[in-house]
Amino acid sequence: MNYNVTPNVQWYPACTISDVPENGGVCVKYKDEQIALFHFARSGEWYASQNLCPHRRQMTISRGMIGSQRGEPKVACPLHKKTFSLIDGRCLSDDEGCGIKTYPVKVVDQYVYIGIVEEEIISEAICA
Repeated sequence: MNYNVTPNVQWYPACTISDVPENGGVCVKYKDEQIALFHFARSGEWYASQNLCPHRRQMTISRGMIGSQRGEPKVACPLHKKTFSLIDGRCLSDDEGCGIKTYPVKVVDQYVYIGIVEEEIISEAICA
């Protein structure tokens, strides 16, 4: 039997556009998770990541400073200033291998949706 893991994205209505400060972030709760949601107003882009700092294990990422590094959007943890890519979550400050989880975001009719990926396992029988 061969198992393939296929991501299933559920779009969670997080808030309205006006709930998030321009060029800033907020914390959104989804079930037991805290998600940091960011609005880059100048470019009209939205990003989401885990709110938990991987180093200090505190919920602080949503209060971090946002910006870009070589054109890539990033957030700096307010506790220790380590920066993380908002595209794929990797640490941009060093090679510690410590990153953050990121989420897809979309805006529809003034509402901001965060994509929550719930993996579902699909089994396939392979005949020899």
